[in-house]
Amino acid sequence: MKLLIAMSLALVPLGALADDSSALPYTDLLQLHQEAQVADPRILRAQAMVRSGEGSERAAFGQLLPQLNASGSVNRSRRDDDLNRIQYNGKRLAMMLNQVIYDPQVWRSYQKYIELARQSEYESDDTQVQASIDLSERYFAVLAAEDELALVRSELDATERNLKRTHALYARKMAMVTDVLDLEARVDALRADEIEASNEVEVSRQAMSELVGRDIREPLKRMAGNPAFSLPAQAQDHWVQTALDSNPALLAREHSIRAAEAAIGEARAGHLPRLGLNLTAQRSDIGYEGALAPRSDNLVASLDLQVPLYSGGSTRARVSSSENDKEVAEQELEALRRQVITQTRTAYLGVTTGLSRIKATQRALESAEKSRIGTEKAFGYGVKNAVDVLDSIKEEFRARRDFNQSQYKFVTSLLVLHRWSGRLGEEDIRRVNEWLVAPSSH
Repeated sequence: MKLLIAMSLALVPLGALADDSSALPYTDLLQLHQEAQVADPRILRAQAMVRSGEGSERAAFGQLLPQLNASGSVNRSRRDDDLNRIQYNGKRLAMMLNQVIYDPQVWRSYQKYIELARQSEYESDDTQVQASIDLSERYFAVLAAEDELALVRSELDATERNLKRTHALYARKMAMVTDVLDLEARVDALRADEIEASNEVEVSRQAMSELVGRDIREPLKRMAGNPAFSLPAQAQDHWVQTALDSNPALLAREHSIRAAEAAIGEARAGHLPRLGLNLTAQRSDIGYEGALAPRSDNLVASLDLQVPLYSGGSTRARVSSSENDKEVAEQELEALRRQVITQTRTAYLGVTTGLSRIKATQRALESAEKSRIGTEKAFGYGVKNAVDVLDSIKEEFRARRDFNQSQYKFVTSLLVLHRWSGRLGEEDIRRVNEWLVAPSSH
């Protein structure tokens, strides 16, 4: 007796049985990436921080420009003395222009906000890159979970069919009771595994939906049959140096140090004099103590010099605090620099070993297929039993799952390598997306 049903199931691609959304069109990584770019709260927050930084920079620059103010008042007065009572109206109009000539504190404040704005821009770039990596990892996590579910369902289907056959054989005294009990135990265990695998698919999809901002129920495109994988052309040291030069998180930390240096200069400027130009024009018919006076026009130009003498030690305290803030920023930069080096080297090794693992798992899959065919033939000759056939089918599915997952790990390692090097962009996502196709069978 040959297990034709089991043989046919062994040829079903992993993931095909895990998809219950055949009526929906396929979606892919690029489409979800484009949706996430306008829906991920982390990206939207980072973009708002950029706009906030630009506004703060513009506000600081405005303190260097002329400050023009106008004021006016209208009075209704009554004056009583021993001789008479007088009631009259009075008006005063004034225009004042103030221009900073020398104020190192205002200038250093402007320099600080320039650096903070640049820091926000690089942090936004880093957030977008990290969001792309998170989505890609969760996309392939869904594929891996669906592979696992397809493996369990296929094995369960084959085991149930063989259990029915074994029951029929046992009823005719052609099979042992141990075979029946063994298959029944396998069916029970596989049903529990199916529930767990199905839950994992749902959890993985929810994790991806979290980034996109909607419930993702469409079937996902999967890896093509023979994607053109290749190793990076540059050596590991090149990627590390590129990461040190281009990683947006590192560049953001460098600007935070420059902002801290400007903050130190701003605090120290509290000891320095300030010089400003004041121009005032006033028209008034209100005299001393609100008395009615002839209308007069006054034009005043003055230089305002302020020399700080003593501020209770607050200026020195601000300098010390700013110096410590700079030390914090420097240590954060050094910690991040070491992390970037480690992660870049790890990702590079993941890419190089990943390609070797793909080849190894492909050979293992080919061997598992041959083993399954041989076991089925041996079963037909009575040399192997039904359990042996199921074990060979199970190993073939596991080999196919491992082969697929080795491809997923290679792709994610490649994207992570570009992420830490600071070179990950939408073109890289497009290139990966070209390796994804809709399965021929569903």
